[in-house]
Amino acid sequence: MPMKRRFILGLSGICLILLCSSWGFFAHYRIGRLAVFTLPKAMAGFYKNNIDYLTQHAVSADKRRYVDSTEAPRHFFDADHYGKKPFAAIPQKWKAAAAKYTADTLDKYGTVPWTIQYQYYKLVRAFKAHDTTAILNTSANLGHYIADAHVPLHLTQNYNGQLSGQTGIHALWESRIPELSAKRYNYFVGRARYIENPLAEAFKICRISYKSVDTVLRMESQLGKTFPADKKYGMVLHGKKEISAYSDAYSLAYQKLLKGMIERQLRASILSVGSFWYSAWVDAGQPDLNKLIKQPLSEMEKNNLHREEVMYGAGKCIYQSGR
Repeated sequence: MPMKRRFILGLSGICLILLCSSWGFFAHYRIGRLAVFTLPKAMAGFYKNNIDYLTQHAVSADKRRYVDSTEAPRHFFDADHYGKKPFAAIPQKWKAAAAKYTADTLDKYGTVPWTIQYQYYKLVRAFKAHDTTAILNTSANLGHYIADAHVPLHLTQNYNGQLSGQTGIHALWESRIPELSAKRYNYFVGRARYIENPLAEAFKICRISYKSVDTVLRMESQLGKTFPADKKYGMVLHGKKEISAYSDAYSLAYQKLLKGMIERQLRASILSVGSFWYSAWVDAGQPDLNKLIKQPLSEMEKNNLHREEVMYGAGKCIYQSGR
């Protein structure tokens, strides 16, 4: 079950099949794209030159789960499997954790903090090798796993509310609400910062996300008990199809109870992704990325990106995923 669990997130009693998970494609596109605008000038030229590639490949890690059976555990970490104080119990270093719990156990209950560390050093190596393809693909993959670690429901065995009679909450939190509220969010997070210890930072992200698990589940449970049952679901346009999903009213009422949590986690994801990219570049000796630009952007492309960055500075995201 853990290996397959995040392929499809269903809503109890209705038919909703999502072709994406872990923030949903909509949010992953934005996180990966806006992280580019947090980078310093020495990196920004190369990343802006490849921003469309990075944006589209921000969801490649999710797509791999349909063809690679080893991919799923890289997206989550069931902290509550390790007791009431999991982050005090589990060693951060992989070898020590595997010695204590076995590698099979770690794989079964998720490896996202170690996956972030692995992808980080893979990016460092790509920078050192001046390997454009590896830099771009690893940046996109690293960004995806970092964003996943910011989703509280990726930190619990009750990942979709299936253990508490709340099946469907995963898609509600990370896909339905962000898509409804994207225009209201403030995306500006400032400049990327240097991360001293990538593994410790990955565990810190997980620890912070885990603290919100109880709130995520409890608030939805309370709302479900008071919200009119016939108003909880409705027909929603998903791509080009209408599907049954949580209603706008229910989704926004839940978001209000969370008091900005989803927006905060989205913003934290953007800053973290940019910061991990920046730190890997620094640790690689700050190679000249401008030499890797094969074809400069056209004047129109530069102007469009400049406008997009100005809007980002104002807290707005004008990128449209085409969904």
